[in-house]
Amino acid sequence: MVNSCVIEVIQNSFMKLTIQTLGLLAFLFLSIGSTKAQDSTSILFIGNSYTYFNNMPSIVADIAASFGNHVDVASQTPGGMTFAGHAGNSNTYSAMNSSNWDYVVLQAQSQEPSFPYGQVNNQTLPFAMQLADSAQAISTCSQAMFFMTWGRENGDPQWDSINTFDKMNARLRLAYLRFADSSNASVSPVGVAWKYVRDNHPEINLYSGDGSHPSYSGSYLAACTFYAAVFHSSPVGTSFNGSLSANEALLLQQAASLCVLDSMEIWHLQHHDSLAFVDFSYQIDPMMNMNVSFNENIDYVDSILWNFGDGNTSQESNPTHTYNASGNYLVQLIGYSACSGDSILQNVLIENPVSGIQSFSEELNYSIHKISNNQFLLNAKAPNSIKNIRAVDIIGSALKINTITSTNHSIHFEVNKKGPILIYFEMNNKPQFIRVFNER
Repeated sequence: MVNSCVIEVIQNSFMKLTIQTLGLLAFLFLSIGSTKAQDSTSILFIGNSYTYFNNMPSIVADIAASFGNHVDVASQTPGGMTFAGHAGNSNTYSAMNSSNWDYVVLQAQSQEPSFPYGQVNNQTLPFAMQLADSAQAISTCSQAMFFMTWGRENGDPQWDSINTFDKMNARLRLAYLRFADSSNASVSPVGVAWKYVRDNHPEINLYSGDGSHPSYSGSYLAACTFYAAVFHSSPVGTSFNGSLSANEALLLQQAASLCVLDSMEIWHLQHHDSLAFVDFSYQIDPMMNMNVSFNENIDYVDSILWNFGDGNTSQESNPTHTYNASGNYLVQLIGYSACSGDSILQNVLIENPVSGIQSFSEELNYSIHKISNNQFLLNAKAPNSIKNIRAVDIIGSALKINTITSTNHSIHFEVNKKGPILIYFEMNNKPQFIRVFNER
């Protein structure tokens, strides 16, 4: 029997497995002779009775404490509350604004995400996004995390598409992932862990008497899943078992660990101490190739610093930088925030345009060199047909070319324009171009 967590694992690539293996080896190496560092975080739970039954948030804190970690928890969980209800409730926003929460957990009314897509799109998704946006606006370090709930014990009989546990659970899973994808948020996959336990350990009763709300075992499983999702660490081995036997607690810990830690990318999970992300691309000006335009891609960052590799820096967004000499420059972008930082390095190769010095293209088999002011000689390195030569200036305006001499493999031409010029031509019926710089 293939369980739901294993299905998630199969979706990941061989590269991911390789990276995880290397990471595990590095972790084991660094852990030798050391003790586990204490971690701390803060979580606000926004939801309803599925969250407050058995005081699940406090179980999360107790599991964390057993590993030497600390969690500040608070809740805003009126019974039966929907996302629309929370979005219109001033108490919800007061709770959000009461602290700089690392995580704001969002849990919908138990049925609403499983309803028809059109109904969810109109009545649930917009409010899920509104709440997630508000959570992320608390501070640079605040994340929204959706609480993926579970299907009812026997499904919901009011609609054929959710009238069994598996049908209802599958629709909840897809809906919560859609909420997260639509709002740059993460997911705590409690519903996936729930299905794993039902499929593999049916002797464990996760439901209270109504077949909907969690038993203590169900709340403990949810708490273990949140611990793994928040700390990126397995709950297996916690000394806090609550009212459960050691064996049952261990099975629930293992289920949560498997369903979270082997599928981190699927759930979009980011540790609260490593949020910042920076990357950049660049474009070299084809007409004035000493000019480079940089474009950053950043997240969870308050400010940035560019180091262009030539001694110059900038704190501007998407700057343009002019280099004074050709060369290979190591460009660095650094991102800063209150909770973390990130940086990236890239090599940028700057080459001078032609300026009286002969330049050859080994790949295109031609050369060009300056004869005098305004005059250039374009040669094919072997007899080839060079034709249809034209020129444009730095803003793309066509320039007049005076052909002085022309053979089947060379053209001696004149362009009366100072500054950078782009020469277009055909060789063997293939379009080519080359930059020149005219010092008239």
